[in-house]
Amino acid sequence: MEQNRILSTPLSRVTLLDALRGFSLLGVILMHMLQQFSIFSFSPDAREPLFPAMDETVQWIGQNVIMGRFINIFAFLFGLSFFIQLSRAAKKGIDFRWRFIWRMVVMLIIGLIGNCFYGGEIISLYAVFGAILVLLYRVKSWILITIAALLLLGMPRIMQVSYSAFQKTEQTENSRQEIRQRQAAQIGAEVDKPSFINSVKHNFTRGLQGKLNYQFGLFGRGYITLALFILGLVVGRLGFFERVQPKRKVTLLFLAFVIIVLLISFAVSLFPDLDFRSLMNGEAEGLFSGLTLMTLNDLKIVAFSGAIVTGFTLLYQNRLFSKYLDVFSPYGRMGLTNYEMQSVLGCLIFSMWAFGPIFQSWGTTELFLLGIGIYFFQLIFSPYWLKNYLYGPLEWFLRTATYLKMQPLRKEKYVKNRFNGLIQR
Repeated sequence: MEQNRILSTPLSRVTLLDALRGFSLLGVILMHMLQQFSIFSFSPDAREPLFPAMDETVQWIGQNVIMGRFINIFAFLFGLSFFIQLSRAAKKGIDFRWRFIWRMVVMLIIGLIGNCFYGGEIISLYAVFGAILVLLYRVKSWILITIAALLLLGMPRIMQVSYSAFQKTEQTENSRQEIRQRQAAQIGAEVDKPSFINSVKHNFTRGLQGKLNYQFGLFGRGYITLALFILGLVVGRLGFFERVQPKRKVTLLFLAFVIIVLLISFAVSLFPDLDFRSLMNGEAEGLFSGLTLMTLNDLKIVAFSGAIVTGFTLLYQNRLFSKYLDVFSPYGRMGLTNYEMQSVLGCLIFSMWAFGPIFQSWGTTELFLLGIGIYFFQLIFSPYWLKNYLYGPLEWFLRTATYLKMQPLRKEKYVKNRFNGLIQR
């Protein structure tokens, strides 16, 4: 019976975290637009960019300012929100862990549906990592920090590459050519017969294989995400973001720390480019230096994300800026809905069975501006929706499915019921 009690009201939220979440999704959609939402059906010859001189600059911004940085913030906030949910439940005498695992099952289903539209979606992965966090919830902080540090330092990658180098098998050029021809034939079939069904098939076959390889292969993106989940849990224990006004001195000290890490890791640019393919095959000369280079790059990106979070927090502490930054809060409150909406729109824009034939001539700059336009539309839509409703559509569904009980949605009805309840007391 206790498990069905609602842990929080719609208004008991940390607006700073909502604003951060909303801001992080700006970088997410811009990077996904530059990556064409992993739907590479456009022919380079079809492009007719309006701003070709700016394309290279926009691409540089995507690679060096946006890529990996904002999705890191999104992941960190998930771990932080996880702790807030469970700690609030514990204060009310509720063990929410099993209920949270069920919540992650529901979120996994939402993610898999989203995967039909965007093969690179991360909600399903977050659901799996969220269940892992439940197992780590009572683990001591120093152990969690050690695990996160090992993940950030690339221990899974070191073990994988070392094992591949040890177990390396000969693969003839003929067999490689056969694999490439088979993959080209599969891509050709998808292009010749574009349809939503074929897109779904691709996303759950070759697309899924590619995503898992990116997350848990050489690049190890998934391990970085898990480390950020864990760090979010540890920071949540400190209660830093749940304070009405986080300590400014602590924020400044942390900002100084991440800037130092960022400057050190920028030394990665002094190294020559690494042949990742040869490293994957265990063929790179100087295997240790190659792995070190990749770890430095990961640390640089994570430190960059930390600098964004602390910088945003410092600005939010200033009343002059906070009223402007709060514009991101409604967007962040509907983070799941807005993320999945981005995926659906991206699928429609870039798929040849939808509007791909129209947008295939657009250049990098135009797609970047289109991403800003989509975000701006969502930025306007979110507060409009929340004026009348307590949650975003997917947030309401996730909450209802979590408690297996219909949750209130319309704000007017909810306020009226709360008012009547207070009178009866």
